[in-house]
Amino acid sequence: MNYNLNHIRELESESIYVLREVAAQFENPVLMFSGGKDSILMVYLSYKAFYPAKIPFPLLHIDTGHNFEETIKFRDELVEKYGAKLIVGSVEEAIKSRLVIEEKGINASRNGLQTAVLLDELEKGKYDAALGGARRDEEKARAKERFFSHRDEFGQWDPKNQRPELWNIFNGTHHLGEHFRIFPISNWTELDVWQYLAAEGVELPSLYFSHEREVFERDGTLLANSEFIPKKPDEKVFTEKVRCRTIGDVTCTGVWRSEASTVEDIIEEIATTRLTERGGRTDDKRSETSMEDRKKKGYF
Repeated sequence: MNYNLNHIRELESESIYVLREVAAQFENPVLMFSGGKDSILMVYLSYKAFYPAKIPFPLLHIDTGHNFEETIKFRDELVEKYGAKLIVGSVEEAIKSRLVIEEKGINASRNGLQTAVLLDELEKGKYDAALGGARRDEEKARAKERFFSHRDEFGQWDPKNQRPELWNIFNGTHHLGEHFRIFPISNWTELDVWQYLAAEGVELPSLYFSHEREVFERDGTLLANSEFIPKKPDEKVFTEKVRCRTIGDVTCTGVWRSEASTVEDIIEEIATTRLTERGGRTDDKRSETSMEDRKKKGYF
């Protein structure tokens, strides 16, 4: 399959420039890792940006305890492959210590509880920059982000008070206790990500490829059958050929009916679909401003 190599190489160059700026401007950065394709891309770009040295940022995974098994397995293999340092913030432990209170009810999810755990880990590690794999095309709130996105001493984000970024000049100046969220792949699209991963031959979790899985339908979204999701009496489990387009907490990550078994199949599927990437994320559907509300409080 032919890709626009000039375009994705320009994106690669821009992202690597941002990563190197972070290493130059900040004393103690950390790379947020979810196990999804965008954070895998971030790890790979960091590897390329600083080769032959090791990736200079530790990886921080906020573990809800309700992950797909494949995600954790792939995470551990990736960390070993790149010789990276992994830090795990546990939502399960945060619930036990009463830092957060677990949601109850049929639609309960631990996804929103990640925010307090993330802020706690950033404070404990005294990190002054947290790199994330968010892209502007994903969601309207993420489209408002700069490459260098300031957070106050409470980890909160003010979308109306961001610094200008003219000619790729980034200002990482901050007061004690404040930090920045850094988004090196802001200008990438979902299709760009997949074309780059294909061109580079980057390994990916099996969840992204078509496979048979037990699922059930809730409010028009297919969810993986899991012990972590209580079911209504009328919700029946059946087997379907599906894959993930995004990967997160199993309780809120919808799966898609798909026959795409290779990266090339996925690229063709994305290029022709009218469905948005996060259309199956039930946490985004709680309100019209769900993502922006969470981001203002310190979410990814």
